[in-house]
Amino acid sequence: MSIEETNRTASSLTEEKIATQPTTAGSELDNEASKNGEVDDDAAKLRELHADLAKQESETQEEKSDIDARSIYVGNVDYDSSPEELQKHFQSVGVINRVTILLNKFTGQPKGFAYIEFAEPSSVVNSLVLNDSVFRGRNLKVNPKRTNIPGFSRGRGRGRGRGGFRGRGAFRGRGRFQPY
Repeated sequence: MSIEETNRTASSLTEEKIATQPTTAGSELDNEASKNGEVDDDAAKLRELHADLAKQESETQEEKSDIDARSIYVGNVDYDSSPEELQKHFQSVGVINRVTILLNKFTGQPKGFAYIEFAEPSSVVNSLVLNDSVFRGRNLKVNPKRTNIPGFSRGRGRGRGRGGFRGRGAFRGRGRFQPY
C-alpha cells in the first residue's frame, strides 16, 4: 500500500466514524429548550409574585392612610405619663383603639409626644378641642396625624443657605482666590 492509499483509507474511516456517531448537538438543543422552558416558567412565577406583592403593598398603604385619618398627634406630653393616663384624658372625645408614646431607641426614655388612634374618624375633629389643655402641668399640642410620603422632602437639611464655614476673617473680598 502506498502512502496515498493509506491516507485515503484513514480519511474514509474517520468519515464513517463521524457518520455513525450519534449526534450530541440535537440532544444538547433539546436540553437547552427544556431549560429555556423552565426559565420561562420561573419568570412567570416571579411576575405573579411581584403582582401579588404590589397588590398587598397598595392595600397596606390604604390601611395606613385609613389609620392615619383616625389618629392624632399629641405633643408636649410629660415624660412620666403613661398610656393609660392619656387614654383617660382623651376618653371623653371617643373610643380609643391605641395609645402610643414614642421612646428613644437608645436610652428608652420617652420622646415627649404620643399618637392616639380612635375608632371613628370623627373623633379626630372632636379631639382638637383638647388642644392647649393642661395634662400633668403641661399644655398639650393636639394635631391630626399627617401621613408621611416616602421620599418627600420638607425642605430641611443642607440647602442653598449661607450657613456653614465661611473661612477666616469677616471680609473675604470679591472674585479672588483664597486657598485658606
